[in-house]
Amino acid sequence: MLLSPSVTESNEEAPVAVDLAPELLEILACPNCHGPLAVDHERDELVCQTPDCGLAYPVRDGIPVLLVDEARRPGAGPVGTDA
Repeated sequence: MLLSPSVTESNEEAPVAVDLAPELLEILACPNCHGPLAVDHERDELVCQTPDCGLAYPVRDGIPVLLVDEARRPGAGPVGTDA
């Protein structure tokens, strides 16, 4: 399995953790600049490693949402909003 949610001992669902196979992470790229992505385990995001880009893509229900409109800049809200 490439992605899997974290589950507590009592079988209650915990917040979804990013659990990507290393092979998948090697081939994923930022849709904005095509730079490499890294996992931010604290925020459950995939973050572009290119300094000029740096977009963070959410992971929802264990699935990376690699849409620029859904990404956020570090320290800000989603790209498509004024938040």
